[in-house]
Amino acid sequence: MAHKEEFRILSTTAILGYGFPAASFDAGMARKPHLIAVDAGSTDPGPYYLGAGVSFTDRGAVKRDLEIMLKAGIPNKIPVVIGTAGGSGGEPHLAWCRKIIEEIAGENDLHFKMAVIHAELDKSFIKEAFLQGKIAPLEPAPPLTGKEIEASTRIVAQMGLEPFLAAFDEGVDVILAGRTYDPVCFAALPIKQGYDRALSLHLGKILECASICASPGSGSDCMFGYIGEDYFRVEPLNPIRKCTTLSVAAHTLYEKTNPYLLPGPGGHLDLHDCRFEQESETIVRVYGTKFVAGNVNTVKLEGAKPIGFRTVSIAGCRDPVMISKIDAVVKGVEERVADNFRGKLENYQLRFTIYGRDGVMGNREPAPGTAGVHELGIIIEVIAPSQKQADTICASARSTMLHYGYEGRRSTAGNLAFPYSPSDFHAGEVYVFSVYHLLAAEDPGSLFPRETVKL
Repeated sequence: MAHKEEFRILSTTAILGYGFPAASFDAGMARKPHLIAVDAGSTDPGPYYLGAGVSFTDRGAVKRDLEIMLKAGIPNKIPVVIGTAGGSGGEPHLAWCRKIIEEIAGENDLHFKMAVIHAELDKSFIKEAFLQGKIAPLEPAPPLTGKEIEASTRIVAQMGLEPFLAAFDEGVDVILAGRTYDPVCFAALPIKQGYDRALSLHLGKILECASICASPGSGSDCMFGYIGEDYFRVEPLNPIRKCTTLSVAAHTLYEKTNPYLLPGPGGHLDLHDCRFEQESETIVRVYGTKFVAGNVNTVKLEGAKPIGFRTVSIAGCRDPVMISKIDAVVKGVEERVADNFRGKLENYQLRFTIYGRDGVMGNREPAPGTAGVHELGIIIEVIAPSQKQADTICASARSTMLHYGYEGRRSTAGNLAFPYSPSDFHAGEVYVFSVYHLLAAEDPGSLFPRETVKL
């Protein structure tokens, strides 16, 4: 199919609420986009936000970004698409973001037709699919159990193209979607208009992180994409940034386990023949991406469950003798705390994270040891069934380590320096991912109910 012009997409920011310069947005609007889109969520901040039903982005910041997008898109008849509303895409997240959009519409006298697409699934449906053998682990997740399903606060499915294409069929001006496969926010409309699926999804993969693909990269700046007959182009909208073949190719590898294959709903992108060309000083052109349909339609499931309450204490150590014996000290403190509460309080997790040695990589650190280290940052973390119990164990571990005796110790004063008073922080309820699996679905679109509202 021949196209008279490129399809043009304005990506505002890496995650809705991260912000963007007004000048960059204006530069994008000057290029007359056919679509304004943004990814609003991620699992990167961990399972808490999905389980607790709250957003990891600030409401005021989200409203600021959305207001600019809607005030530009609606009068100019440019569709505005938001994926993974509220950060995690469950029902409370979707309702939270919908309320913000309704406020903006009322305050600015904006009138439009909006599709709201739901992604949270009922646990009874998940249980039935599990019993029918339709759910498989997404490595490295373990096999799912009925107990894990029941313990989950909520479970969302990651939607692909189908609900978006159906919404565009209804002529909506705005799409607000629950949990979404990130590239779809940008790819659905050009695919509907006949542009290549593989190129559209690959460009969506780049645009969902906005200017992170540029040099210097930023998650808080706009990016512009163009799709042609057999290529796409990416262009930063801030004069301080450039897209290079290296920066765009590197971002294509972002969050991937295989450099040539990018799996997603309905199949995967094959990048074996992908080529990156420097079109100008700031623009990169990409060719050769292919889409390979899967043998079975699957959607990704994400669920979170609570496991207790967390208390944290932060301390520093600069004693070279203690630093050289830190493993023995930690082990001694763990044993002392366990002995103190044996038979009284045993259902807890006590963890020491040692920054300056292996605090980032943990037991995967390729260069372990304290040679050359002159100071350590120590985080004492406790998870227990209640906040009070977590406080109790953390206080015991902190005070024990503070005065713990070890061979070669010269001072009888405290071993640790605390940057804060009080030294212990209540971190509240703790969640873990309980569902991270694939659901076989003959009709993926049927999983995502859609409602159309007029504002």
